[in-house]
Amino acid sequence: MGEAPEVFYINGFSKFGHETQQNNGNHQNHDSTWYEEVIDDDLKWSFKPNSVLHEAISEYQDIALLDTKRFGKALVLDGEMQSAENDEFIYHECLMHPPLLFHPNPKTVFIMGGGEGSAAREALRHKSMDRVVMCDIDKVVVDFCREYLTANREAFSNKKLDLVFNDAKAELEKRKEKFDIIVGDLADPLEDGPCYQLYTKSFYEKVVKPKLNENGIFVTRAGPAGIFTHKEVFTSIYNTIKHVFKYVIAYTTHVPSFADTWGWVMASDQPLSISAEVMDKRINARIDGDLLYLNGAWFKSSTIMNKTVSHSLQNETHVYTEENARFVPGHGMAYRI
Repeated sequence: MGEAPEVFYINGFSKFGHETQQNNGNHQNHDSTWYEEVIDDDLKWSFKPNSVLHEAISEYQDIALLDTKRFGKALVLDGEMQSAENDEFIYHECLMHPPLLFHPNPKTVFIMGGGEGSAAREALRHKSMDRVVMCDIDKVVVDFCREYLTANREAFSNKKLDLVFNDAKAELEKRKEKFDIIVGDLADPLEDGPCYQLYTKSFYEKVVKPKLNENGIFVTRAGPAGIFTHKEVFTSIYNTIKHVFKYVIAYTTHVPSFADTWGWVMASDQPLSISAEVMDKRINARIDGDLLYLNGAWFKSSTIMNKTVSHSLQNETHVYTEENARFVPGHGMAYRI
């Protein structure tokens, strides 16, 4: 047997791009180079990149755009996969369209995070939309995505989009207006990350809920929701939101580039109940263009959990607070040469 490949662990992604460029000149990687994301102490997710297309470092995180063989262009922040062009439509259709379709007539949306622009893109497809506010703390990420993610350039130039660079909590607190839909398109709650306080009961109760209109709906990404990962934060986020809103729906689906099933939670103080047939009619009437993933039958199925996850959701007692938080494990990256 040949010598095993050496694995180098890097805290930031910029060194990966730097050394790849040095070794390969024209950003082309050797066949033995692999991107690796550490999911947990005993688990990694790896795939082969063609090249590192672009890099940047902001005040908050390292930013890289990879060209990958399987997923196309992939946005990586602090060594964690955020979005891949070949399957990002799954995540963003699931995040944005259910609350917009459940709402009787959505006109205003506030997106917390969403720096790549895909969440705003999907909201702006709704014909009723008057205004989408996208609030991301990291201007470098937004500028990076606006320049290099060509699929979202039209959304970034849309006159209905209001880009704001601020902490989402501070921005919502200072605004006087209310919104039909508020969206949490934030990074996962990481122990050393800036976002975990935006998953707490106090934030939902004191900041988010008061900024919703009477028929308003809140939706947030809720982390991994697979058979082995759903207890990390998914069940806790669901239970926490149940302590704040009267009506709460959890739903999940598999996202290939995330290497897991992913979860979302949607909530309101008004009943969340439309049939699959009504959802399909609203999709046809309200949205410009065709959806690639979501329809009424799929959404209904996505709210039905397997026995293990269903039991965990029903029996979860943890409420997410600043003092008693849960975090998604895994952080950083590695590469092989």
